[in-house]
Amino acid sequence: MKVAIIQFPGSNCDKDTLHVLSSIPKVNATLIWHNEFDDDSFDAAILPGGFSFGDHLRAGAIAAHSSAMQTIRQMAATGKPILGICNGFQILIEAGLLPGALLRNASLRFVCKWTNLNVESTDTAFTCNFEGSARVRMPIAHNEGRFFSDDTLLTTLEKNKQIVMRYSDENPTGTLDDIVAISNVDANVVGMMPHPERASSSFLGGTDGLKVFQSMVEWVQ
Repeated sequence: MKVAIIQFPGSNCDKDTLHVLSSIPKVNATLIWHNEFDDDSFDAAILPGGFSFGDHLRAGAIAAHSSAMQTIRQMAATGKPILGICNGFQILIEAGLLPGALLRNASLRFVCKWTNLNVESTDTAFTCNFEGSARVRMPIAHNEGRFFSDDTLLTTLEKNKQIVMRYSDENPTGTLDDIVAISNVDANVVGMMPHPERASSSFLGGTDGLKVFQSMVEWVQ
């Protein structure tokens, strides 16, 4: 299984993600510079966390216009798994691959901490390895991760089971309805603010995040 990890200027979780994927049998992960990514033969793609283009203009807004996103769109349209983590989530929203908006945290401060989460949907490419209604623990680290939508979109997300994860107790960013991860209608494109790559080893404090990547493998197989 070939997985592309797309690097943008300012990506800083790309090698973390590569390290995790290299520990999963039969996964061949490759770091690819964004404007060199034009091969849609990969089985999956991951947009890692960081500060693409320094978050200038708006988090993820410049990266959303990278030529890499055309390839990402082609892959998504054929049902291949696409994961956006933190800044990658912001890019997917700015590129129109996921609905809604991500605003500054309610505190107007960068929030970095471990959080408790509920897995709301196990029907997606990145949660199919979880048990239903699983309670998991992963860290967040962002300034603009407060999900927002109007009431109509929120109702649609609920109806289509596109809400993938929510905070299970404390809501440290003020995100709408505790939402921290959503999917597209086809469930193959997922954006999440928590960092699964930072929760994929007991040395880092937890292994719940590993199931996100194992789900990707299971989905493709």
